[in-house]
Amino acid sequence: MTLWPRTLLWRSVLLIAALLVVAHLAWLQIFRASETEPRALQVAQQIVSVVNLTRAALVTAEPARRFALLDELAQREGIQVYAGDPAEAVPALPDRPFLRIMEARLRQDLGAQTRLALEREGVAGVWVSFRIDNEEFWVSLPRSRIERNTPLRWIGWGALVLALAVVGAFLVVARINRPLRELTRAAEQLGRGRTPPRINATGPVEIRTLAQAFNNMAADIQRQDEERALLLAGVSHDLRTPLARIRLALEMLDDRGASELKAGVAQDIGDIDAAIGQFLDFARPIDAETVMTEADLNALVQAVVERYTPLGKNVQFTPAPLPRLPLRAQALQRLLSNLIDNALRHGGDSVDIKTGHDGKTVYLEVMDRGPGIPPADAGRMLQPFTRMDHARSTSGTGLGLAIVDRIARLHGGAVKLLPREGGGLRARVELPSA
Repeated sequence: MTLWPRTLLWRSVLLIAALLVVAHLAWLQIFRASETEPRALQVAQQIVSVVNLTRAALVTAEPARRFALLDELAQREGIQVYAGDPAEAVPALPDRPFLRIMEARLRQDLGAQTRLALEREGVAGVWVSFRIDNEEFWVSLPRSRIERNTPLRWIGWGALVLALAVVGAFLVVARINRPLRELTRAAEQLGRGRTPPRINATGPVEIRTLAQAFNNMAADIQRQDEERALLLAGVSHDLRTPLARIRLALEMLDDRGASELKAGVAQDIGDIDAAIGQFLDFARPIDAETVMTEADLNALVQAVVERYTPLGKNVQFTPAPLPRLPLRAQALQRLLSNLIDNALRHGGDSVDIKTGHDGKTVYLEVMDRGPGIPPADAGRMLQPFTRMDHARSTSGTGLGLAIVDRIARLHGGAVKLLPREGGGLRARVELPSA
């Protein structure tokens, strides 16, 4: 499992969001670096003014009024003044550019003996020393004088702006990706043998060019399918007419010695007619057939199996309880007939059929006792006009399994050619149950 999204939409949004976060953090760093010195000098100037005013008040005030003056400064301005000792040790300042700049400016304006501390005798605050004659005093100011009192507000506003930017990026990328999603759905339909609707060529130039190219390709494929179907229909008509006349002429022959010849010619005519039927099945546009929304697969299989009973073929069907499925009934019957004919042709006169349901998939299996298909050749045998070497001496066009695969894919399913336990072939058609 990976946290990296699979869709182009969410990958683009994630990359844009990451870029916005990096840009936001870089902007904060640039802002902090550019405003550190001006803010430090501004705060230092304010503290110098406070210290000078406090010193002047203490120097000019009458001794009896000094305590009242100090109490008034504490009440109104939050300024505390304490007596100090030049030999007193205070904690060193943290190594921050802001504090270093401010300390240098205070010593420049108040004297080289000025000291700055953020804690004195366990009390936090902004402590600045000054001297009156040879006596040292400390002015204590609230830490809010040098610190921003609303950092969380700025963080909240930054997060809100970032969230709005990500939402905007999502909307922009979603609008750009909308034609791509339409192209994806149309390509899936085209891959399943269906004719997709024409895609609206909207959006950027590249997307419009791609949509137009896809529309042209789909139109070309549809035209080729129609021409192929028309060609095969014409060929079948032109061939079946003389075949019907030959069959009629054979029935009218009275020469008893020609019975074997008649049987052979009749068999050849049957093979040609079956080949023409498979060509037509392969060329027929399956997606144009009506879909039964709640079809009973077992009933369709049973109807096909009953066709082989009068022919003396041993076709056994073992049904299992199945959910109703949306199916093209005629196409599914052609699928099953091709599998049964293939099994009878290469596996003898006995064929076993069963259905099943494993929760997500409904499956149909047609099994025989023929030579089977090696696993390495299973995929190749689903291609049109492909036959195994041992089957080339028998009748057939090599289209049966290709028709089966095409019908299964049209229903969203798949065909698997598996070895049967004990020998033979197990042709398994899997269809989605939902």
